[in-house]
Amino acid sequence: VSCLNEQAWAATELLRRQEELERKAAELDRREREMQSLSTSGGRKNNWPPLPEKFPVGPCFYHDITVDIPVEFQKTVKIMYYIWMFHTGTLFANMFGCLAWFCVDATKGVDFGLAMLWFMIFTPCSFVCWYRPLYGAFRSDSSFRFFVFFFVYICQFGVHVMQSIGISGWGASGWLSALTGLNKSIPVGIIMILIAALFTALAAMSLIMFKKVHGMYRTTGASFEKAQAEFATGVMANKTVQTAAATAASNAASGAFKQQI
Repeated sequence: VSCLNEQAWAATELLRRQEELERKAAELDRREREMQSLSTSGGRKNNWPPLPEKFPVGPCFYHDITVDIPVEFQKTVKIMYYIWMFHTGTLFANMFGCLAWFCVDATKGVDFGLAMLWFMIFTPCSFVCWYRPLYGAFRSDSSFRFFVFFFVYICQFGVHVMQSIGISGWGASGWLSALTGLNKSIPVGIIMILIAALFTALAAMSLIMFKKVHGMYRTTGASFEKAQAEFATGVMANKTVQTAAATAASNAASGAFKQQI
């Protein structure tokens, strides 16, 4: 029995080492492909959002999960990217739900206007304020970006919950709004119920992924102390801060010299 246990343990250890070697090989392959792509393209060029070449505004970010993100985190980052797209699609559908509600109830114009405003504000802000910090956190193992993501994303989760509830006058086709719309028109009410279900699913997925990312964050060695150090380093490396500090030091030295005179 002891011999069998030792053989099982050896086989498990061998399998673990093989998986670790495969991960390292995949990571080396990823870095090699990144270097090749950079050398052939002449450097990292922004590629997101994907816009036509003749468009007057160019892409704002470089986004390539297979190149930037370590292999063990790529699936999680892809899921978060899909959640962001699902979030955008839900806000877009919410506009039409509130429009349909406005068509059967003329007093709901505020909800339709707010629904358009939420779509125009939350679509870019959610990408910049929580998805990009998460992307950067896994790309560079940044404790500070992890903390930015956690703070913003928990606020985003709260917004999802409020949108799924659907208080009238808040611009969301949630459950309360859907029941109100159902009294005015059954087809409109059904549309709003479907959108309320989307908001509910979005809130549930957000909570699940928040817990998953937090669990992965605890295994990366990130900490609040590292986040503070990164923030301090970033502030001191900022040219504006350096200029302001140099000006303040110069003014202080000049004042001290005048007092001595």
